[in-house]
Amino acid sequence: MALCFFGFMPCRPYIAADFQALYALEQLCFAPEFRFSRRYMRSLTVAHNAAVWVAEQGTKLTGFGIVSWARHSGLIVAYIETLEVAPTERGRGLGQTLLERLENSARLAGTAVAGLHVDAENLAAIRLYERAGFLCQGQKKNFYPQGRAALIYRKDLVNPPSLG
Repeated sequence: MALCFFGFMPCRPYIAADFQALYALEQLCFAPEFRFSRRYMRSLTVAHNAAVWVAEQGTKLTGFGIVSWARHSGLIVAYIETLEVAPTERGRGLGQTLLERLENSARLAGTAVAGLHVDAENLAAIRLYERAGFLCQGQKKNFYPQGRAALIYRKDLVNPPSLG
């Protein structure tokens, strides 16, 4: 099993026994109108064309991320479905570590590009994605409940931009 470490918080591939804690974190991170349904979240965790990484401290799940991929116009394209870190663990680099794992999983699946949507008001997430080399491609109005806009980001996984 592949592990990554940030401080004392290892991350590892998801296993079915993680689901209750994973969905509890979804409920903690998002208001009801913004969360994925339990059914949809479960479908993502078992999809053959997806990878799920979880982070934990001791026995407590502290974050997770999900990436899926599909063929579009001859290319395999990845989509970051969600990236969530417990409020008490934010600002410590865990989101970056999980994002790197998601990108690596997508590359291993043969994806050429990754995309995502992020709430235009979520400045911390926007900074994370931009630091990781994602480029804003536009905005989609009324993407989220309450009429909130999403910014649309994309990253070339084959020839990513230099971050130096």
